[in-house]
Amino acid sequence: MVHTPRGPTGGIVLPKSKEDAIVLEGTVTESLPNANFRVELENGHEVLAHISGKMRMHYIRILPGDKVQVELTPYDLSRGRITYRYK
Repeated sequence: MVHTPRGPTGGIVLPKSKEDAIVLEGTVTESLPNANFRVELENGHEVLAHISGKMRMHYIRILPGDKVQVELTPYDLSRGRITYRYK
């Protein structure tokens, strides 16, 4: 028998989907403590972004001036996660 997680209303609980993330490109302008970076997006906005877990695991280094891909959630458009560093 397989246990399926149920929500408070009895419906099946699904993990949060990453489909609602907003993916943008930008350039790192400043390196901050704790693997945080200030990134200027192509549309001119500046966000505070941290490195994703897989990039941290594979020791991918990010320096000011690097072009990166950033994921933003619709809930807080001032913070994001760096998911890719372009070569």
